[in-house]
Amino acid sequence: MATASSIRPPRAALVLLLLALSFSLTLAAHFEGFGSDDLHSAHADAASADDEDDEGLDVELPPPPRISLSTSTPSPPVTTTTTTTSAPNPNPDPNPTLTPPNPTPTLDLWDEDEFEGIPVPEAASSDESSTPAEAAPSDPAADAAAEAAPAPPRRPAELLRAYTVEIACVSFLICFLLNYFTGKRQNEAIALAWATRFATRDSIFDKNFSLLGTGDGKDTPLLMKEGQDVFKFYASGRRYCQGMLATMEMRARHDLLSKLVELVFPRKDTITFEVVMNEEAMDHVMLAVARKKAAKTMQKEERDLQKFAGVLISAPTGRRWVADELAVVAESKEVAGDMITEAVLDQVLGDKAFEKFGKWFISLHFSDQLAGSYKKVLSFKFVLPDASNMAEMTRLVALVPYYIDLVGRYKLSNHARSKTEAARTKAAQEAFREQQGLRQEALQRKKAEKKKLMEEAEAKLSAEALRKKEEKERARQMKKSMPKVKMLRS
Repeated sequence: MATASSIRPPRAALVLLLLALSFSLTLAAHFEGFGSDDLHSAHADAASADDEDDEGLDVELPPPPRISLSTSTPSPPVTTTTTTTSAPNPNPDPNPTLTPPNPTPTLDLWDEDEFEGIPVPEAASSDESSTPAEAAPSDPAADAAAEAAPAPPRRPAELLRAYTVEIACVSFLICFLLNYFTGKRQNEAIALAWATRFATRDSIFDKNFSLLGTGDGKDTPLLMKEGQDVFKFYASGRRYCQGMLATMEMRARHDLLSKLVELVFPRKDTITFEVVMNEEAMDHVMLAVARKKAAKTMQKEERDLQKFAGVLISAPTGRRWVADELAVVAESKEVAGDMITEAVLDQVLGDKAFEKFGKWFISLHFSDQLAGSYKKVLSFKFVLPDASNMAEMTRLVALVPYYIDLVGRYKLSNHARSKTEAARTKAAQEAFREQQGLRQEALQRKKAEKKKLMEEAEAKLSAEALRKKEEKERARQMKKSMPKVKMLRS
């Protein structure tokens, strides 16, 4: 009995300790951070400790009173849609659905388990209608579908406004290319039509010249093409002349910009015949025929006409004369009357003939004092018609061989020759004096340049070298001023 009474007090104290522990655990379950797992572990520790005590004590104890445990409710999820922290729900959902946290920079690094009892930071909230749209994460599939969706078709008017510059450039380029090829073909067609009419077999030039073209072979081309609008024809092998060169200068039909300029300043296709006469075949002949305005311009611009010829105011006595639209520039009336014959007036330059063929005539110019490589030259300038109207200039082309023979056979009278020779002698003297003046000016210029170079060289010399040079110059001047002595041997 003594042994049993001494063991009771420790047992009663142990029972009280267990009751206090279970009560404290029950109270702690209501705090955040203590779950049902913690309670089960605490009970397990207490039971193990009780079993150890029971093993050490062989006393039978009455069963402990039944203790009811309350489970802690989980903390509500953190949301950022409200500015104040909501109170815990007294009736929580057993299977709560967690909402994804708002991906804002202030909550990215927030850990609920690490910081307890600290209020949740408030996220900057905007308008309720715009917040979910802004915070909602982007869906890659939706973005890809939006990008892959075709843009709405644009109206033709919008396309024209958007590509106005490109359309204008491409249109200009296409027009330029089309105009280039069409204009090139038109110029070639006109040149070939002229050659077919006047330079082929049994034509005017074939009957009056032995060699047509630039070569001796049969396959030699008749025309030389120097550009898309310049063609040349050469003929030789005729008495009184060295040869003839015909130059066709056409409108720049292949150039679109030139065609636009021609709308303001119109041009015509022209052909110029230049015949180089032999030195002994052409006498003193100076004559030009053109429309009145063009004749005055020629008399002022052409140097030979300016020196030797003048505009004839009246026609030679007892002679039928050129049309009223034309003017004659000649050295004398005798030359003009002998060159403008009745045949020429009937064919081209007369009143009736000029009304029909005058639209193709520009000018003719004969000179034995022409400035250039050749002095004695006959020049004819006509308008070149279209390929379909090439036959209309037959009379004009016939003037070329006619005047070659007329000028080649022509001889001035003694009275007219004396006047022309005096004028040419005076002109030659003036030209000689002019050349002398030019030579003197060149010599003076050369001396001045040489003197300037010597002065520059003296400026660079030292004092000693300059003194020696002055002594040398002084000795030369003294030697030059001394009288010359001539020694004679006895």
